[in-house]
Parts: sequence; structure tokens; C-alpha cells
Amino acid sequence: MSSQSKDLIILGSGPGGYVAAIRAAQLGRTVSIVEREALGGVCLNWGCIPSKALLRSAQLYNDMKHAKDFGFETGKITVDFPRIIERSREVANKLSGGVNYLMRKGKIEVISGNGVLEKGKKLVVTDAAKKATTYDFKDIVIATGARPRPFPGVDVDGEVIHTSRTILENTRLPQKLLIIGAGAIGIEFAYFFSSLGTQVTVVEMADQILPVEDTEVAQALEKIFVKNGMTIRTSTGVQDLKRTGKTVSATLKGKAAEEKWSGDACLVAIGIMPNSENIGLEAAGIETNRGFIKVDELMRTNVPSHYAIGDVAGGPALAHKASHEAIVAAEVAAGKSKHPMRYDNIPGCTYCQPQVASVGLTERACKEKGLKYRVGKMPFQAVGKAIAIGEQEGFVKVIIDDQVGEILGVHIIHAEATELISEAAIIRSHEGIAASVVDTIHPHPTLSEAVMEAMAIALGRPINF
Repeated sequence: MSSQSKDLIILGSGPGGYVAAIRAAQLGRTVSIVEREALGGVCLNWGCIPSKALLRSAQLYNDMKHAKDFGFETGKITVDFPRIIERSREVANKLSGGVNYLMRKGKIEVISGNGVLEKGKKLVVTDAAKKATTYDFKDIVIATGARPRPFPGVDVDGEVIHTSRTILENTRLPQKLLIIGAGAIGIEFAYFFSSLGTQVTVVEMADQILPVEDTEVAQALEKIFVKNGMTIRTSTGVQDLKRTGKTVSATLKGKAAEEKWSGDACLVAIGIMPNSENIGLEAAGIETNRGFIKVDELMRTNVPSHYAIGDVAGGPALAHKASHEAIVAAEVAAGKSKHPMRYDNIPGCTYCQPQVASVGLTERACKEKGLKYRVGKMPFQAVGKAIAIGEQEGFVKVIIDDQVGEILGVHIIHAEATELISEAAIIRSHEGIAASVVDTIHPHPTLSEAVMEAMAIALGRPINF
């Protein structure tokens, strides 16, 4: 076994790992990144990017079906499902290649293989040819990510029973699909397949879809989905899930009743598991909690010079959260300015149509905390730009402190919600108040006026509603 010395090693190249590598290189570190699969990790190859490519196809299909409203006759529209899947893979491959370019640009060494920590600041990397190399390092950032959580007792076969990863390569459009779990992943795929004509049933154990989102927003989205032909069962569990030939069946058990379901596909979207086993955490002495690596607000583990970021470190499983943690870890490891992670201001986004985006507290959380607050709600059907572009569905809901107008939470459901949420995140990060937004001139006509109007309504200063 050969041995080499390294300055900084990044274990994993997802949106946490590759960002940490780039920022560290900018700060003058000599960086080596270790990846056992493909640069870009799950996000670029099997998650955020290819799934958004699929959602764009669904949105375009829906837009074409309503082209007559805008003065166009399109004729019969057919769906080439294999091509839709093929395009999503092309998009993922293009961006993965982009990460390769960024590594070369930053003079970052890429080491292919499986890395396992050892005691004493050592990492053993075994490549595809089973050749093992030991690397001594000054610092290491663990960014190994996570994977879909399996349904107990059920094997994922990639043909009938899927995870969010296997379904991205499935070239057969299901006729009848069961989705277990109504978080962001489950809801995005529910919208995608339902839009293309699949009969979709979504089952969620919690009492609302998108359990982490504001209840009013979740209820509005459920109403839209049901109107468009989707079946949604909340407060419901799944029992007796099994595959028989090319079909899958299950019992859906609610609080008061149960029903039998059968179809030709099932997507399990019940959460994630950290990729923390078999990477030497025990040997290195790194503490975990339910498999997730324990870190402080500067992304430090309990072992000096060992940092952890992204899904493997717990918290919301979001690419942008991992990327920001990456910058924090890289800067701390380089001895530069230390700005701790702020976990109360991470935007959440769900890219179905209409989209859902939020930042801060839900109204439910405000009540549980006993806070005194005001609510402002601006429907897009009263916003000129929304009417002009034919996207009137949804609203902006803001929650502000009753005394000084501190922005406690902002929740948006609209076709462009994920593009609108950043204004709220920025104003919260600068400790701005609702009046700051209202007193800032917003261009007209724009969708962003809805955020301003919602703030004005919460302050009792409505103009256009």
C-alpha cells in the first residue's frame, strides 16, 4: 500500500463537497477531492438537476395544452416519454462535466475511489482496481451525502418498485403509480407523472402533504392536485406492499378506514439515510446521532481537523444548505473569517406546479411558540403581472412580529415561487422588517410586487388589495 501526504481532502463531490473544494482552493489550500461515483454527487447526477429537467418537460406539456388561451392552435400533442428521460440524463451529464471543468480550473486533484478514515488523520482510498493508497492529511471535510430510505421489508427493483434514483432511468410511463411520502421529492414526482397522464395516488403519514410547509399552503396545493385528478391520502400508512409480476399492491390504512390499491409502479419517497457507514467514522472517533455526523455551527466534528457538511451532517437535506455549509467549513479550516451557519433562514423549495417556497417559521410554529404575530396574504389573482402571463394561481403569505414587524416567515405558492423567495431570505438575513420591504420601490408590473403587497397587508397598509 502506497502512502502520500495531502493538505486538505474533501470526501465526496456533491454540492457540498465540490463547493468546499473550490472555496478552499480560492483560499490558497492544496485540495484533493475523493469521489467513488460521479463528480457532482446525487444532486447533479440523480437528484436536483435531472428531476428539474423532468419537471420542465411536464410544465411545457401543460403549457402546450393551454396554448389556445394565448391564441395558438397546436393540434394533438403526443408524449415521447423515453425522450423526456433521455433529455434529463443529458442535462445531468452536461452539468457533471461542468464540475469536472471547475476542478481543473481550480487545480483541484480528483481521486477516484472509496475513502475510509483511519485514526490519526489518515484516509485509505481503494480504486476500481482494488489498489489501496493511504493519504495523510492536515484537514478533511466529510461530504458523503445520503441515499433514499428503503421501505421496510420491500426490495427496490428499479422496474416496478422505485426510489427517486431508479425512477430517473425508468423509460416506461406508468399507468397507475403509488407514491409513498408527500415531502418535496414525492410531490414533485407526483406532479410530473400526473401531468403526463399517469393515475397517481400519494400517501402520507402526516396530516398534510409537504409536512414541513405552512398548513394553508399545503392545503391549497392539495386542492389543486386533487382538482387535476390526483388522489391524495394523508394521515395514512401503507401496509402489505408487495410486487407480483409486473404489478404492485398495497393496503392504505387511514385513521377510520382502509383501502386496497394496485397498479404498475410504486415510488418510495419516505426520506433519506446518511452515507456514514463503512467510511471509518468509528476508527476516527467521530460522533454520530442516528447515523448523522454531529457538528457544531462551524461544521466541526468532535475530532480536530475533521469537518462534516451536507446531508451526512443532518438537518434539512437541501443542496443549497450543503453548499453554504461547505463555504463555512472551508473558511474555518483555512483559519479565515468564521461565520456560523444560520439554520433558521434556509429557504425550502418544491418545484411542482404551482411551486412552493418558504423561509422562516410557519404559522403553526408561531402558535406553538406563543408568538404574537400578524399575517398578510396577497393572492396572485390580484397581481397584474400574474394575470398578464396567465399564472394567477396561488398567493404570498407573510407572518410578521406584532410589535416591530420582524419578518417571522414567508410562504409562497405560485408558478414562480422558488424565484421569489430569495427577497424574503435576504431581508431576514439583514434583520430587516416588513416596512423595509414596503418602503422599497418594486418594479411594476412584476410578480415580486406580491411580496411587497403581502407585507403591506400585514402592516395594515394595503394599496392594491
